[in-house]
Amino acid sequence: MELDVLLKGASERGASDVHLKLRQPPVVRVDGALEPLDGWEPLTDTDLAHALQAVVESSPARLGRMEDGELDLAYSSDGLPRFRVNCFRQRGAVSLAFRVIPDVAPTFGELNLPAGVERLANEERGLILVTGASGVGKTTTLAAMIDEINRTRRQHIVTVEDPIEFLHHDRNCIVNQREVGIDTVSFHTALRSVLRQDPDVILIGELRDVETAETALQAAETGHLVLSTMHTIDAAETIGRLIEFFPGAKQPQVRSIIAGVLRGVISQRLLPRTDGGRIPAVEVMVMNARIDELIREHRTHELPAAIEEGSFHEMQSFQQALIGLVLSGDVEPELAANASTNKHDFLIELEHSLKRQKAEEKGWVDPRSEHAGAGTVR
Repeated sequence: MELDVLLKGASERGASDVHLKLRQPPVVRVDGALEPLDGWEPLTDTDLAHALQAVVESSPARLGRMEDGELDLAYSSDGLPRFRVNCFRQRGAVSLAFRVIPDVAPTFGELNLPAGVERLANEERGLILVTGASGVGKTTTLAAMIDEINRTRRQHIVTVEDPIEFLHHDRNCIVNQREVGIDTVSFHTALRSVLRQDPDVILIGELRDVETAETALQAAETGHLVLSTMHTIDAAETIGRLIEFFPGAKQPQVRSIIAGVLRGVISQRLLPRTDGGRIPAVEVMVMNARIDELIREHRTHELPAAIEEGSFHEMQSFQQALIGLVLSGDVEPELAANASTNKHDFLIELEHSLKRQKAEEKGWVDPRSEHAGAGTVR
């Protein structure tokens, strides 16, 4: 099996992911669904061994780590996009999962991201978190934000990643990208010294433990812009999880620190588009006085309402994002309902919004009037 030929075919098919498993033909993910890659026979042990060898030879510093049963790294070859690769053992055999990484960081417009994301990318200091499940585009959103900073400022950007995915070349900024396992031993080692490297912007691949969270908060407190990810579904859960990293006695102090340094939370879910491909539904929380108060007073359960009412600050909730995608015709109503946090509430609000849209199209309601947002029609 020629790995590059396989990956080229998957890329031309429009795959976002490629899965290689013993006694199965290569499987690709296209528009969120898995399907076999045409023209390939079931893979043998020899095929998988050759694929593993090709991947680890592209990053020899990581060769010994497969002894632990898994290996994370990036793979690139002439004529191909870059791939994030996870190699792992299952039932005694090797499997590999490839994630396609575009050659160039996309823009906010190309990603269909709301205005609040660009607003947060223009922050000079503080903590910004991009959250969501695996595979919803968190890394891609961060890449767009880093690219925006790289184009519009003259600063020093340091990233700590495992592995490096998007490659950022120096434009107006100096960009130093450090890969765990190659450029540094661990996240902790890299983050202990990052503040001595004169950074303006620090990207941490993921906040996964108390040490990483503590460093991120410390860097944000000292005037740096810190960007990272978490595997949480929305802003309320993100702040709760961040606080829970710390022991109970420290949590009141941590809430106060978070309220002081947090600039925003971007949470994403990907949905199939009606015309093919996928589109993000994005919740955007931007720090303001009300949200500061809710965090300090341990009232994060009230954050969804504050986000829904924060359009002046370019905030939007998941429900608002999903309804907007339905009204624009980008997403089918049933798919949006299934992706919502509360399906019943979503369907009621969607019905009101559809009636309001119809009334506006017929000229029954002025969309700029104060009553237009309440679903009032005559």
